[in-house]
This record gives sequence, structure tokens and C-alpha cells, in this order.
Amino acid sequence: MMKFKVILAAMILGAASGMTAMATSASAAEINLYSYRQPFLMNPLLDAFTKETGIKVNMVYLKKGMLERLKAEGANSPADLVLTADIGNLHNLVEAGLLQPSKSSILEHNVPARFRHADGLWYGLTTRARIIFAHKKRVKPGEVTTYEDLAKPHMKGRVCTRSGKHVYNVSLLASIIAAKGEAAAEAWAKGVKANLARKPQGNDRAQVKAVYQGECDVALGNTYYMGKMATNEKKPEQKKWAAAVNVIFPNQGGRGTHVNISGAGVTKSAKNKANAVKLIEFLSGDAAQKIYAEDNFEYPIKAGVKLHPIVAGWGKFKADETFLSKIAEHRITATRIMDKVRFDN
Repeated sequence: MMKFKVILAAMILGAASGMTAMATSASAAEINLYSYRQPFLMNPLLDAFTKETGIKVNMVYLKKGMLERLKAEGANSPADLVLTADIGNLHNLVEAGLLQPSKSSILEHNVPARFRHADGLWYGLTTRARIIFAHKKRVKPGEVTTYEDLAKPHMKGRVCTRSGKHVYNVSLLASIIAAKGEAAAEAWAKGVKANLARKPQGNDRAQVKAVYQGECDVALGNTYYMGKMATNEKKPEQKKWAAAVNVIFPNQGGRGTHVNISGAGVTKSAKNKANAVKLIEFLSGDAAQKIYAEDNFEYPIKAGVKLHPIVAGWGKFKADETFLSKIAEHRITATRIMDKVRFDN
């Protein structure tokens, strides 16, 4: 009887251990994701990842406040991975010590070196160019071909842009610092401010609307907004805005057009790091890159992925090849310059 009880206890213990292992395995087969990228874009990608790998992704969409939330949660944060846009947001997470390094031969193959952190703290997943939208009739061919042209006297009262302290414009100014130095960047910011047709306001689409309505002749914006406006069936008026402007890729005779990224990084608190890396690898692969290109009019990070026809129609362009990590180092200075010249006032 005693022998039987020992055997029975061992069987129960073994079964319990098996159940614990299954539970551990089940909880491990997931990823907790904080994303600035909206659900309409991410859900098809995450569903495809789960179908391929069996790993569930629990996504929390954050419109803002990711940095502050991760800081507040600290080591207890449930987030394994973050997705965000602009090198500035990624750089801020690095500076706050909220990301951890991850290495992957797949990512090193798919993501060019200038679009990833040297220590693997973040990886770019898509690219977008910071371009000039120019009215088709009011801006003559060759009148505006560089970022520097926006600060020249002939553009007085003709320029629109969103806030100078928005991450997109801060990164652009940081790229000018990297290319030409702080003094030149400050002179540029002063020149553009002097040429503004109105106080900086609105998002990138609002700038194109202002050009269409005649408030200004040129505006700064990211490429993918052009695709979104040109195909917006819910708001057809945006098609008219897009049709009124030409896409100009600045500085093609020099350093090239400033290009930024959306990207991902594994959090320092990650409990599911291996799965998080698998998701970044998936998002950098052919299938996901195709979805990014088709659904959001972005440039794939991975070479060889077909562009959306609208994006391809803008033509090939020379991109600034400065490493984004280097550009990010100048963001604090860029913000200080925007304050100094009182760009938004």
C-alpha cells in the first residue's frame, strides 16, 4: 500500500509538473507590444505573424506617452516590445535606458546598417522621406530644389509647416546640423521662420491643404501622406489637395533627401525577448514589408520589396546616407535652436 501511495504521489507530481510546463509554455508563446503605430496597419501584420508562428501578440495602442509610461512601469512593465515612428522617439527610449540589445543575423541582413542601432537596441522597419510639396502652378520648375531654398528670400511668405518642435522637423534640423554644422542649421531655421506664410500648425496633411487653398506655395511633409491623401475615399477632398501639388525630393544634387524610419526595440523589462525578436524579424521580412508598402505607402526597409504603384510613380531619389544614430545625437541641439529662433511664435 505504501509503495502504491508513493507511485501515485509521483504520478500526481509529474502531472502537475507537466501542467505547469504547459502553462509556462502557453504564457511564453505571446508578446506584449506597445505601439504608436495604429491598429488598422498593425493588425493584419500581427495576425499573419500569429498564423505563421503560433505566438499571440497583445498590442496596446498608445497615441502618446509611451516614454512616460515605460518609465513609470519600470522593471515591472509588461511590455516586451515597442513600435514607434521617427528616430527621435527611438533615441529617447535609448537615452532613458528602456531598451535592451538584441542580435539577429536575419535583422542584420534585412535592415541596412544606417537604419539600425549599432548595438541592436532598435531596428528600422520602414522608411519615409521628408519632402517638399509644391503647388503645381505657383511654383516654377527648379524654383525649389533643396531644403536650403526654403530659407531664401524668394520664398518669403510662401512656406507652410507643422510645429518646428515636432519630432519630424526636429529630426530634419538635426540632419542639417550633421551635414552643415550648428551655425548653418540655425541660419536655416531663422530663414524658414522668416518665410512662413502662417504660424506653424496642424499635421502634414494640413500643410498640403494650405497649399491647395492658396495660403502658401510649398510645405514640408512625409511622403506617405501623399499616398494616403491621393487614395482617401472617405474624405475625397483630400484627393484634390494631393492633386494640386508636386512631390519634390530635396538636395538631389548634394547630400540627398532626409529619410527617417518607423522602428522597433525590445524593452529592458521584456519577459518574452526571444519572441519579441522573432516579431521584429517577421516585420522586416518580405511578407510584412509588402503589407507596409501596400497599406501605408511607405518605403520598405528590406531591399527588393516592390513599392506601391503610387510610391513608385514619384520616381527614384537619392537619400541622405548619414546614419540615423548620428543624426539623433543632434536632436537636443536642434530643439534648442527651434526655441532660440522662436520658430513656432
